[in-house]
Amino acid sequence: MCTTKELIELIAKSLVNEPDAVIVREVHGASATIFELSVAPDDKGRVIGKGGRVANSMRTLLRVAAAKERKRVTLEIM
Repeated sequence: MCTTKELIELIAKSLVNEPDAVIVREVHGASATIFELSVAPDDKGRVIGKGGRVANSMRTLLRVAAAKERKRVTLEIM
């Protein structure tokens, strides 16, 4: 079973043309954990998707995975 950080990396690397440029940072806050996803500038549109559909789908999967661990998380695309 993979962690939420590994899940984000796996999804992002499968979407982009430059998987080596995918970086996920984990920032722990008072009430939630924030995952900051950064990709190559040319791949940003692939991760966000048309109308933000891909990004919202990633956020939904992340929330479900985090709920199993009883955590609150958010995903920010830098």
